Amino acid sequence: MDSPGYNCFVDRDKMDAAIQDLGPKELSCTELQELKQLARQGYWARSYALRGKVYQRLIRDIPCRTVTPDASVYSDIVGKIVGKHSTSSLPLPEFVDNTQVPSYCLNARGEGAVRKILLCIANQFPDVSFCPALPAVVALLLHYSIDEAECFEKACRILACNDPGRKLIDQSFLAFESSCMTFGDLVNKYCQAAHKLMVAVSEDVLQVYADWQRWLFGELPLSHFARVFDVFLVEGYKVLYRVALAILKFFHKVRAGQPLTSDSVKQDIREFVKDIAKTVSPEKLLEKAFAIRLFSRKEIQLLQMANEKALKQKGITVKQKRQFVHLAVHAENFRSEIVSVKEMRDIWSWVPERFALCQPLLLFSSLQHGYSLTRFYFQCEGHEPTLLLIKTTQKEVCGAYLSTDWSERQKFGGKLGFFGTGECFVFRLQPEVQRYEWVVIRHPELTKPTSLVSSETTATPTALSHSVSSDPADRLSPFLATRHFNLPSKTESMFMAGGSDCLIIGGGGGQALYIDGDLNRGRTGHCDTFNNQPLCSENFLVAAIEAWGFQDPDIQ
Repeated sequence: MDSPGYNCFVDRDKMDAAIQDLGPKELSCTELQELKQLARQGYWARSYALRGKVYQRLIRDIPCRTVTPDASVYSDIVGKIVGKHSTSSLPLPEFVDNTQVPSYCLNARGEGAVRKILLCIANQFPDVSFCPALPAVVALLLHYSIDEAECFEKACRILACNDPGRKLIDQSFLAFESSCMTFGDLVNKYCQAAHKLMVAVSEDVLQVYADWQRWLFGELPLSHFARVFDVFLVEGYKVLYRVALAILKFFHKVRAGQPLTSDSVKQDIREFVKDIAKTVSPEKLLEKAFAIRLFSRKEIQLLQMANEKALKQKGITVKQKRQFVHLAVHAENFRSEIVSVKEMRDIWSWVPERFALCQPLLLFSSLQHGYSLTRFYFQCEGHEPTLLLIKTTQKEVCGAYLSTDWSERQKFGGKLGFFGTGECFVFRLQPEVQRYEWVVIRHPELTKPTSLVSSETTATPTALSHSVSSDPADRLSPFLATRHFNLPSKTESMFMAGGSDCLIIGGGGGQALYIDGDLNRGRTGHCDTFNNQPLCSENFLVAAIEAWGFQDPDIQ
């Protein structure tokens, strides 16, 4: 077979070793579903020429701003911007946040060309303030471009995408950080074994997950990153979450049982990703990624928006550069009659990341406020979410994370009615740790998302904040609201209910938790909503109950 006609930026020997050129030379399909299948199967992955053609076609079809810089713009400005500088000494734009340019299979000329292209992009996109993924994207595109100008145009079209439903690449610190939080939320739900390991060895697990884009855009070898990018161009941003989750699953499989420390775990994951070709092929990586039954794209978008709002409330802006935004449970000011600091930190690692930014705030304690359900409601109303902790007289400890304000119970006119969202979960800590999430998360085949009402898709969905807004428009489309799903029956959505004589968590076939009006007796059993085992002795006496809220650390 003839040697492929690589461009002048590619090191021929490295490229031949990384990706053999054995595939077809033409692509005739135009239907999106067929393109998806071909991308996942790697149809054009083994043909250098065909991959270049497909990239050109897919990127050309991206809907963009009316005025998007093209190849001719690059030709006009590159000389003025680069000047007489040596390409190897060109500074990188500030928005890459000190990210190194991955060389992949580029030669020295190609590495210098990436720097030139990035500087020209910075000149044309002054609104891009934080984009550490861009060096890897430009480096990859340069392998498959005729010249620098064509690569510049491709990168510009990706940045200039103006389809509101098609997110391609984070371009601000706010978007980047909320994506990191969203990834952490997805790990919490879909990679629980790996998450448990990360919590055990990390002082701050959220900072480990903040590295997720680096795994993809920089650490993955070209053979794997190009396959991911093939699918990404067809299917969008959700693919990146899938692949990063798959990487974490493989890391856990390979490293489980081996010693890990908080000082090294971030670097250990990076090294694993760099050397992933030794243990995981690109095909296996994508197969694992698409075996994960993720939320719908719309639900993930709602979660992303909720996380962005939470960050804005903390003062994080589009222009703001990196800073440490995650917070832990602080030992010096945490006091509970039920759980230790370590146990509360473990619970904190389960809650949605937008609330993990907050400090625990004691709202109700039976030892302080008495054993009264009325007082419990009074202390908790106006706060969402809340955390319920129960200690039995047998020293068993269990509880629930509850997504919605207890005042919602008043909408049922004195009758017992269920409310809440799919972010609720129940758990036990003693005698052993176990968490039970909404059954739909573990068994998505039970349902499929519905189309959201038009008024909800046009309004900006928001986070459920720890201080409840009085504006109804501020509470549209919370993440995992049951109205977004076609559920087989109501028993899968019985999250929380409260009356004058009892409170209930979980329903259908039983109750995960039932507490009487005197906060004295309770029972627990299997329920359809969480598909849980009993959280403690099936009939128990209450020793202590606490309810915790989530306090903005800036409000002390």
